[in-house]
Formats: sequence, C-alpha cells, structure tokens
Amino acid sequence: MAAAKVLGVQVCEILTLTNRELMDSVAARLHARDGPAKAPSAILVGMAGRTPAASPDHYQAQLLTEAVRFCSQLTKWDDRFGDTRPHRIDHLLYRPVPQSAEIPNWPSRIVVDISETLEQKLEAIACYKSQFNGERIQRLHHYVRSTAGYEGAMCGFTYGELFALPRPVGTTDVVALLASGTSAALRRPAALGGAKPFTKVSGRVSPR
Repeated sequence: MAAAKVLGVQVCEILTLTNRELMDSVAARLHARDGPAKAPSAILVGMAGRTPAASPDHYQAQLLTEAVRFCSQLTKWDDRFGDTRPHRIDHLLYRPVPQSAEIPNWPSRIVVDISETLEQKLEAIACYKSQFNGERIQRLHHYVRSTAGYEGAMCGFTYGELFALPRPVGTTDVVALLASGTSAALRRPAALGGAKPFTKVSGRVSPR
C-alpha cells in the first residue's frame, strides 16, 4: 500500500495469493478474475519472462495474467465467477523481464518515456523494505537506472520503460500513429544524420 501511495494509485487491491506458492491453477484463475470484473478496463498489464535464477512465481504470474484475460470474457460460467458480468479486455500488455531466460520475438514493442517519473518509481520500489534495504537497494537503483537508460535510448528518451504486445499494432493512418510520439522521438532520426521526420499537413505529407 505504501508504494501505491507513492505512485498516486487511486484503487489498490491485493489478492490473497501466497508469495512463493503462486501457481497458475484453476482456483487462482477464478480468484484473480475478480480484479478485472470489479474494475473493467480495456488494458491488462502483466510481467513476462522466465527467471530460473530467481522466483518461479514470475513466470506463473505471466501465465495467470494470460488466463485471467481469457476467463474475463467467458459466458455460461457465472456460478464460478460470483455472477459478475463477462468483460472483454481488448489489450494484453507485457512488461518483459530484462534478464529472462529466453529472448522472445514480440510482434510489437512500445517504449514509454519515464524521464520525469523515474525518481518516483525508485521511491516506490524502496517501499519494499523487507526485500530491499541498505546496499541492496543501492544496487537495485543502479540496475533500474541502467535498464531505463538503455530502453529509453532506443526512442531518444533519457529514461524509458519497454512494454510488449502479443500481436501487431494496427492503424488506418501510419502518419498519425508515428506523429503521436514525442518530439524527441521524432527528431532522433535527423539528429543521427538520417532523413528529416515528416508531418501531415492539409491531407498531404510534408517534411518538417
């Protein structure tokens, strides 16, 4: 709850799924489905990746997240879901583990600029005092900054956070899609000596 307060989260519900015992089971799926049912959303975000050198809960959480998205839209199973209405979650968004055992081939990836909120993220991580304190939290801060620096640099940000989708992103207007990025990201090709970015003007495409 302390981390949620730091992040300004308005609603925070902690499921009673025991740490170190997390498994993608039918019982866990039915229990975890309560979250999307109580607060319907078009986007479900979860982690992705196996971490054999760390907790096996990480990969089980990915499987459980995928199962919850599927279960949320099921009909004719109201008795299992406490009579909550089916809800379709349009988008599943992954936060891949940078040190995963495999290198996945994601159909789509997005980098979010977190340059102005990185310190807030580090403050939230520090709330997990039973896991991170003293020298360990300092090493973790270095790791988070380094990862954010690398991921942000891919799109011209000082710090970024990479997300992945299990399917391609569709658009009816590629110019509008690219123009929705920040000016820093759009300027990056020119700064590296490439072609100037383009903008859409009066129904036609013109160089800036």
